[in-house]
Amino acid sequence: MIGPQHAARAAESSAGGAHFAFTDRWGGVSAVPYEELNLGGAVGDDPAAVGANRARAARALGLDPALVVWMNQVHGREVAVVEGPWGDTRDIPAVDAVVTARRGLPLAVLTADCTPVLLADPAAGVVAAAHAGRPGLVAGVVPAAVEAMIALGAEPSRITAHTGPAVCGRCYEVPEQMRAEVAGVVPASWSQTSWGTPAVDVTAGVHAQLAELGVTDRHSSPFCTLESGDHFSYRRDRTTGRLAGYVWLD
Repeated sequence: MIGPQHAARAAESSAGGAHFAFTDRWGGVSAVPYEELNLGGAVGDDPAAVGANRARAARALGLDPALVVWMNQVHGREVAVVEGPWGDTRDIPAVDAVVTARRGLPLAVLTADCTPVLLADPAAGVVAAAHAGRPGLVAGVVPAAVEAMIALGAEPSRITAHTGPAVCGRCYEVPEQMRAEVAGVVPASWSQTSWGTPAVDVTAGVHAQLAELGVTDRHSSPFCTLESGDHFSYRRDRTTGRLAGYVWLD
């Protein structure tokens, strides 16, 4: 089971009735190479283990596992505004951000190097979760999520943003042309690896997009998934599990 140390690591912060949480890889039941707390249902793991892990993670955070809203993530910019959990898993849409104005409804995002983005405006009662990989950064999934929040009454100056564990700009090596293409859209994403080759910093790009939108209350995880043995990393391991970020309002 998820021990107190894992629940504490997952509970990133709470403020004004908004809660933000990111998991690590420990405290679940999945076997190698998904050990232990794999929360991704489309990576080849035993579905029963994934279900058990999702239940354990949710309960460790004081959440009802049946209420958690997941996404079928496709590296795009589509946003779904939701009022409750999906029915059958076949009903889960292909989106990379979910937004709700329903208090007590937890939203979740899965990652294993991409940047998980959690957003909340407690005064408006609106939260969002977004999946920002390199393609989503360029497509503008995070601005799209903020726009959807604004349509529900949120104000950027009141939004608190948390980005979770992701591959850092010192490790996300890419070809020079790719770096130029991404930085051409989001200049703050330009980076260089610690060994001197071209890189992209997705998290820095996300924070720059949020700043441009007027979101000033921003927080970033110190963990690089590729460097941390406590987190899943697709770039490091290829066949691996998925971490989750959760956001909800009391």
